[in-house]
Amino acid sequence: MSAMSAQLEHQMAAYRERHVAWLQNALQQQGPAAELQQAMAYSAILGGKRVRPFLVYATGEMLGATLDALDAPAAAIECVHAYSLAHDDLPAMDNDALRRGQPTCHVKFGEATAILAGDALQTMAFQLLTVPHVDLSSSQQLEMVAALAHASGHLGMCGGQALDIAATGHAQTQEALEQIHHLKTGALIRAAMQLGAIAAPNRTPEIMTAIDDYAHAIGLAFQVKDDILDLTSTPEMLGKATEADLALNKTTYATLLGVAGAEQLLRQLTEKALHALQQIPYNTQLLQDFTDYLVTRDH
Repeated sequence: MSAMSAQLEHQMAAYRERHVAWLQNALQQQGPAAELQQAMAYSAILGGKRVRPFLVYATGEMLGATLDALDAPAAAIECVHAYSLAHDDLPAMDNDALRRGQPTCHVKFGEATAILAGDALQTMAFQLLTVPHVDLSSSQQLEMVAALAHASGHLGMCGGQALDIAATGHAQTQEALEQIHHLKTGALIRAAMQLGAIAAPNRTPEIMTAIDDYAHAIGLAFQVKDDILDLTSTPEMLGKATEADLALNKTTYATLLGVAGAEQLLRQLTEKALHALQQIPYNTQLLQDFTDYLVTRDH
């Protein structure tokens, strides 16, 4: 089992429980297409580490935001993440049959419904961010919309996915690989922390810079660890197929640098992340513990 402090385990569980209940409630608003709603809930609710909602809550609370102010942004970023997974798993993309130990959305509901579920989750994310809230000003909400849109689109996650697709079957340099994953994985990690900070009263430009530095390092570390686990773990442990990138002839950190080289890079990124946290004049212990868990997890 991966190492996790008692405080982190308790806090992640509390945030996860709150977030899932809130998102489940938001997804229960009745619409005309029942199967579409089922597919949306299936993609957004079942399983998952809930890393991005955790980072929204942890960053926001650290900087003085109320939990109530953080519910919608935590749900919004998970909706974008869930939509991206539903689309990534499609036959035209990564063609995966297993996600979080369950059949992928298109396997369970069909390709057309999976595409629509992803579309609907994406638009729902931005709708959630615009609902008036007593603890958030309209300018804060607008800033959240802009941050999530930037991270999700062609300048962020979708751009990274496009680069990843184009790289399939072609050897990549470490620099090219870093660009792909800074966008594909790192952009939403960074956005999660930005959303939490935007909701909080104690953010400053210096703190936002430190948060960005941390998120940049941890976003890459997250991907490096995933690449290592893809070669060293089992489908039962991960809840999805292993060596999937290898089968698609994709360059990963583990195939490019070897597992030992990828482990070394992981340690370097961890040091950068922890150094960035030292620049934040608030209690960063929870994020320190999270960093340790992220790089030592086994799934």
